Amino acid sequence: MSGGHSTYSPKTGIGRWFDARLPLPRLVHDSFVSYPVPRNLNYAYTFGGILSLMLAVQIVTGIVLAMHYAASTELAFGSVEKIMRDVNSGWLLRYLHANGASMFFIAVYIHIFRGLYYGSYKAPRELLWILGCIIYLLMMATAFMGYVLPWGQMSFWGATVITGFFTAIPLVGEWIQQLLLGGFAVDNPTLNRFFSLHYLLPFMIAGVVVLHVWALHVTGQTNPTGIEVKSKTDTVAFTPYATIKDGFAMIVFLLVFAYFVFYIPNYLGHADNYIPANPLVTPSHIVPEWYFLPFYAILRAITFNIGPIDSKLGGVLAMFGAIAVLFVVPWLDTSKVRSAVYRPWYKLFFWLFVINAIFLGWLGSRPAEGWYIPAMQVSTLFYFAFFLIVMPLLGLIETPRRLPNSITEAVLEKNKGGAAVQPAGATASPETKG
Repeated sequence: MSGGHSTYSPKTGIGRWFDARLPLPRLVHDSFVSYPVPRNLNYAYTFGGILSLMLAVQIVTGIVLAMHYAASTELAFGSVEKIMRDVNSGWLLRYLHANGASMFFIAVYIHIFRGLYYGSYKAPRELLWILGCIIYLLMMATAFMGYVLPWGQMSFWGATVITGFFTAIPLVGEWIQQLLLGGFAVDNPTLNRFFSLHYLLPFMIAGVVVLHVWALHVTGQTNPTGIEVKSKTDTVAFTPYATIKDGFAMIVFLLVFAYFVFYIPNYLGHADNYIPANPLVTPSHIVPEWYFLPFYAILRAITFNIGPIDSKLGGVLAMFGAIAVLFVVPWLDTSKVRSAVYRPWYKLFFWLFVINAIFLGWLGSRPAEGWYIPAMQVSTLFYFAFFLIVMPLLGLIETPRRLPNSITEAVLEKNKGGAAVQPAGATASPETKG
């Protein structure tokens, strides 16, 4: 899908002159106009474009907000209020940026779940998946540091609690914490460091996104069947077919985004962050932003020592392990069939995993007491079991349904209302390589 002769033809003399020296229009044309994509892509595949749009929104609004923000513990809270009240359309910029972070994470979680469902991480797309995981990790770091900048109560105490967990790491833990804080407590040097990194990291994300798209164009787009493209009849041009679908999905997503911005702008935030940071008053219940809650639940699920590893270090290792395991997913899944559409048992466990992830998020918002603790522990166990036990074993014992011979055949069967049914005694198609 990535090869082939370019179909771009400059129409003017200036165009031909420019193309001979810097073929940027040719690159855009070949990548976003004539580029062939599988003809059976559904709306789950539109979230890559939505994420690119949201990244642009976050960078533009962030740059403008930084022009008015004061990275000082004495002025930060007041500067945010000044943006809201005195800067022209400052309230809109602030709400776009704050809610844009949540929309960004909603889109990336759907994007990740889509990749897990359709096996987008399988060979030859391992590096594409790893680049996506790096983007996700950078997003989490950017969002955490951005949450500290308003310098409200939850900002201050969230930074205090999360950076405090680094001290559990042997040998280098305290050094990492002091490097982040710029001292021995959350204070003005911390705010300056977080502001600098929060401004820098989105541009790093943009750079990795370019690599991510490049890797996608080299290996080609996956599709709901998990079958590779075999002929030109399996594909359509990116423009207008994919761009129209992407554009429609973006409009719908932006309508949801606009509803939050204009009607419930603080719904996804925390009321305590409208109280100035006070080191002498601890909030009754310290919670991070909603998109961190599943990992916060995993962090708090380890309430017991594991041999020489105490509970605090165990929680930190479990939290980081929950992210690290995503990087090795391409090698954990042993099935030769990509798509869950043809894997009945994997499909069942996948949806249980999605429900469990949502449940972990809810548990992360609850206090670490009573029945919530064993619930966190069971949910954490299932989270890791899905990757470390279910994925490797199902690939060895599961009998998949029969795969279509081509993408075109799958489309025709769907249009006829039929389905590829596994005949009795039949085996999986060999067209599952990678």
